[in-house]
Amino acid sequence: MDEHAYHHGNLREALLAAASEQIESIGFEALSLRDLATSLEVSRAAPYRHFVDRRALLAAIAADGFKHLERAANAAMARQATPSSRLAAGARAYLAFAARRPQLFRLMFVSDLLTGEEPRDPALTQVANSFHLRFEVLVAENCATRGDKTVKAAALTFWSILHGFALLRMGDRVMPFMRGPLTDGDLREAVLGAASAIPGSIKPISFDGRGRAARRVVGNGKVVRSKRS
Repeated sequence: MDEHAYHHGNLREALLAAASEQIESIGFEALSLRDLATSLEVSRAAPYRHFVDRRALLAAIAADGFKHLERAANAAMARQATPSSRLAAGARAYLAFAARRPQLFRLMFVSDLLTGEEPRDPALTQVANSFHLRFEVLVAENCATRGDKTVKAAALTFWSILHGFALLRMGDRVMPFMRGPLTDGDLREAVLGAASAIPGSIKPISFDGRGRAARRVVGNGKVVRSKRS
């Protein structure tokens, strides 16, 4: 390959675009910097001028994914007037993103980029944390009480429902006998309805350091100790 092959108009952006396209067809696990270089007609060493390794490239793609998802959610929520409608719109945007870009979704939420033992990319960590904190604020707007534990419990429960459904749908785990007469829209609306009810249903119960229910305030203002379930 000649010297020319080291140069590309904007190789970093070209690598991101090509890699994003490839992972949707082959999965992020199979992505190869060498194959990317070949597809872009640059030397095998050229990608390393922009990304120290494959993991760094994947982290950059995931970071862009969080930005795209947040923009889509913000655009959907901007048209809504109430906290509950904003929450539902954000949830719809999340599920739509997972359906439209399933492998990117997996890279963002299933890979070990944010959970593995290897050092985490600071830019990815920042944008992922920002996305989650924005999500918590949205959930908090719909909680009956806004104590930190209540909000975090509601946010994680809400997300678990959406995330679980997204992965089930993505992996074709919802078999015909399970859905029966339910259409895709019926199933999606049922999941969204159940998830949207979560923030208002989480009771303001605090827990001690040993996982036992601590005191809570009941309707008449009396402080009682909750029974363990």
